[in-house]
Order: sequence, then structure tokens, then C-alpha cells
Amino acid sequence: MRSFVNQKTKLLQPSGIRKFFDIVRETEGAISLGVGEPDFVTPWKVRSAAITSLQRGYTQYTGNRGIPALLELISRYLYERFALSYDPKHILVTVGGSEAIDLALRACVDRGDEVLIPDPAYVSYSPLVTMSDGVPVAVECLEEDDFVLKPEHLERAITEKTKAIILTYPNNPTGGIMTEEDLKKIAEVIIKHDLLVITDEIYAELTYGRKHATIASIEGMKERTVYISGFSKAFAMTGWRMGYVCAPAEIDEAMFKIHQYGIMCAPITSQYAAIEALKDGFSDDFATVEEMRDSYDKRRKFVLHSLKEIGLHCFEPRGAFYAFPSVKNSGLDGEAFAENLLKKQKVAVVPGNAFGRFGASNVRMSYATSMNALSEAFDRMSAFMREIR
Repeated sequence: MRSFVNQKTKLLQPSGIRKFFDIVRETEGAISLGVGEPDFVTPWKVRSAAITSLQRGYTQYTGNRGIPALLELISRYLYERFALSYDPKHILVTVGGSEAIDLALRACVDRGDEVLIPDPAYVSYSPLVTMSDGVPVAVECLEEDDFVLKPEHLERAITEKTKAIILTYPNNPTGGIMTEEDLKKIAEVIIKHDLLVITDEIYAELTYGRKHATIASIEGMKERTVYISGFSKAFAMTGWRMGYVCAPAEIDEAMFKIHQYGIMCAPITSQYAAIEALKDGFSDDFATVEEMRDSYDKRRKFVLHSLKEIGLHCFEPRGAFYAFPSVKNSGLDGEAFAENLLKKQKVAVVPGNAFGRFGASNVRMSYATSMNALSEAFDRMSAFMREIR
């Protein structure tokens, strides 16, 4: 019998993260520093709102865009936090940020279009470009540049086939951020070459020592930017699968059609939870996000100090909740380091090559886990480093 599998899908490689953690699940006593998920529970008032919605029998479809009250609150939130003005009519609630990224690419990419992806980058971008019939093109971001996308590197990567660029700052896996000054420099190149920007800002609330800057706020950029965010990281709502996307009218309409046919609407219970998450805004009495950020910051500092103690160099992450140390000092590449660390000391980190070829000498460590687990993990890593030297 012939194969019925689409050739693009057949050629896709499995997720480097998921492949590795299939092994982790089978390792008894392993400490995982690999999961990109808050270790906090969704705030009670958010969970309570979801429970109440179920008790009231709110179990139907919503409008395709989402519940109007949620669209209004997202619009208000973006204006109050980041000075972004989006009409609720052009906001679309999605099943996590992942659906939003997929929608943006399928709505905008034609066969053969090149999409630039700063590398290292989140694992799903390149496969999603491929599945949209586009061509993913890696643009190297160097540690010596704080993993910031430099305009000269961007300029060199652009060809006559380049249509779009995906930005992801704060960055997963590096923890790098881009300041307003950095964004203005690449905006000049983007406008010069008439490119579209798809910006994934899911970690916008998790920055340390500097307020998040968005490229959508730079003059001349909003009309060529698809803005994506969600509730997973800031509100510890990963399993609720709540994201949203804001885009210029023509792109918004195209995404909306795909969403109508493919998804119909995001889950109603999750939408009521999201309404509660935003209802109080970020007033002084809504401290949950601030508390989580402060906790991550303490762990971030502990991880940086601990990496230095065991002899691994690490760029100081300024956003998200990841460290991306170089393991060159160990004499191993990132994949061998991760495999041997798991085998010998039962500590799981993610090989850097899961995030692109420019991360091959690194590993990603998530510090969204307890201090006790972090402390034990670094005790084990210290023993591992002594053993291999």
C-alpha cells in the first residue's frame, strides 16, 4: 500500500525537547530542568472563575473571535502595559500562542517565501514555516551580542524571497531581550526591505531590571506587525491554552478565516478564566505576577552563581526563565553533555541544538522549579563536572 503521509510532514524531525524528555520520563529519580512551564499554580481567583462558569452551565461555543468582554480586556491590557492600541474587533483569541503562530504563517506565507528566524529560537518556528510551504532561514544571534538580533546580520540574511521575520523576545532559550534602541535599529532594515514581523511576546511580563519593549510600538511597525501573546507564562496558565493575536486588518481577516474552519473558537471555560486574570488589571492589589517574577529573579541569580561555581560560562538572562550556558569547558557539545548528565547524575537539561544549529555548544536550563530542586541539581552537576575533567 502506498504511503498516505504528506511529504513535508514525513521529513519533519521530532521536537528536540519532546524526544529528549521521553527518555527523562523513564529515568527514576531524575531532576528536570527542562520544562518551560511555571511551577506556580494558576491563581485561585482565576480557577474559581472557571469553576463558576461551569456551575452556571457556560459550556457552549463562543463567537469565533472570543468572548467580547475578554477581547475588551485584552485591548485594555495591551494599552495600559505596553502603550499598544488595538481595536477588540481585530483581536483573535487562540488556543495558546502556538495556534496564533501557525495562523500567522499560514495566512501570510506563500510557497517558497523565506522567513527569517533568529537562532537560537523556540523549536516550533522552523517546522511551522515548513508546514506553511515557506523556507525557514536561520539568522545567527551571538552571545557576545547578548543574543540580540543585529541589523547587519539581518541585512545579510535578506534575499529577494524574504517575506517575514519571526521575533521572540524575551527569548526562549537564551533569556535575551531587545531594548527599544535595539528594536529601532532592526526596524529600519525591516521597513527598508518591506518585511512582515511576527512577534511572539509570551514572556513579556517576565523581564528583570528593564521593562519589556515591543517592536509593534516603534514608529512605522504596527502596520506590518503580527503581535502574539497569551496567558501561559505570566499567569501560570499553560494548560488552559489561552493565547491571542493582533494584526493589521487584511492579515487579521485571513487568520480569522483559518481559525473559523480549523478551530472555531477557544474553550469557553478557559476564556472565563482569562477574563478573571485580566479583570483587575495590574493594580497594586493584583500581586501574583509580580510575586512570580520576583521568585524567578531569585532563582535566576542562584543559577548564574551556581554555574560559575561549577565552571560553566553563562550569559546573564534578562527575561523568561531560562539559562543557556555554554558547555565548551566540559569538553562536550550540548547534546553529549545533556545525555551524559542525565545518565550519570539524573539531571535533565535540553541540548542547545534543539533550538537551532547555533546553540550546539549550549544547553538550556529552566529555573521555573523549586529552589530545593535547583540546589540538588547543581550538587549533582558539580559532581558530574569533577568526574569528566
